[in-house]
Amino acid sequence: MSDQDMTFWDHLEEFRWVLFRIVIALLVFAVAGFVVMPWVFDHIILAPAKPDFFMYEWMCRLSQSVSFIPDFCDTDLEIKLVNLDLTAPFFRHLSTSFWLAIVLICPYILFEVWRFIRPALYAHEKRNVRWVFIFGSIMFFVGCSVGYSLIFPTTFRFLYTYSGALSETIQQQVSLDSYMDNFLILVLAMGLVFELPLISWLLSQIGILRKSFFSTYRRHAIVALLIAAAIITPTGDPFTLALFFFPLYGLYELSIFFVKPDDKKT
Repeated sequence: MSDQDMTFWDHLEEFRWVLFRIVIALLVFAVAGFVVMPWVFDHIILAPAKPDFFMYEWMCRLSQSVSFIPDFCDTDLEIKLVNLDLTAPFFRHLSTSFWLAIVLICPYILFEVWRFIRPALYAHEKRNVRWVFIFGSIMFFVGCSVGYSLIFPTTFRFLYTYSGALSETIQQQVSLDSYMDNFLILVLAMGLVFELPLISWLLSQIGILRKSFFSTYRRHAIVALLIAAAIITPTGDPFTLALFFFPLYGLYELSIFFVKPDDKKT
């Protein structure tokens, strides 16, 4: 049956099977994630809580040659997480396996969405949409990588050591729930932020966004992104602010290439 011959209920049935396949894939990856989660916790999730985390070592070497970069050479910094809830480790094991599965099957979810909408597209649209979804998958993983290797460690390290700046009598302890909530929010949020070009393309396809928007509001965007970076940035130094600002601004400029030009006036 061709797409033109399908009724509303046929499309609904096809969409139901799309959701079913996604749920099955999610369950399979969640079970696999549950099995390997102890290793993932020790070597990946908790790595930023250890002084030998690769980003700290790189920043330490860089700070030794560039004076205005914050010092990351505190090799004695090692955070021990505490658990305040008896059931928390078990439910964190389950929930983290679920979120890991979501991240890993993101390309498959986009593929299912692409396969569902493909029959309704023209030939040139199919080519464009396919590459946009591939690019969207890559950008999501790049964003998660930036959140994991840069945003979360920088934020976490500053917030953990800030208690000493407030009062030397405060002994900082980090709960498992607090660590995981911040970890998931910052990593997944950066993955979604890096989907800005894909979102811009979708808004362009439905006629909401055009290229002139980016040139007209570029100065406004720079100010807004600086404010956003200043809010996100845990420290007040220009170097850390730049680390947050330039990726955001780069995404803004990159989005221009995915947006339709303005309609020519006759």
